Amino acid sequence: MQELVAFILNHWLLVLALVVILAMLAMNMGKTSLLGFKEVDPREAVRMINHEAAQVLDTRDDGEFRAGHILNAIHIPLADLEGRVGELEGFREVPIVVYCKTGQRSARASTILKNKGFNSIYKLRGGVLAWQGAQLPLTKDL
Repeated sequence: MQELVAFILNHWLLVLALVVILAMLAMNMGKTSLLGFKEVDPREAVRMINHEAAQVLDTRDDGEFRAGHILNAIHIPLADLEGRVGELEGFREVPIVVYCKTGQRSARASTILKNKGFNSIYKLRGGVLAWQGAQLPLTKDL
């Protein structure tokens, strides 16, 4: 025990760095439970859409949506989500993948949905930019 105390005293900066790293890891692991939703990358989102019948929610504005969106996505801009959440009632029992351009608006939208009682919410990590970066298609069909 005395050796441990001596080590800590002699290498306090190293021990401090270890504590900080462990705290950061714990915070990252606990983020999902604190936020109430999970993040998925584009490939995992495709798997969920194809094998779990996940519904996709686009929270971008009208112009962004018309420029290209994920096939069969429901479009509800973030600014309208609180008032239009009833349109998603039929999807309470299926996973919902929420996305925007980069992930900021979809994080807020995911929190709103979680607060409204939706339990299977997944935010698309990196948004539509990550989707395009993964060479996945967008459609302009309305």
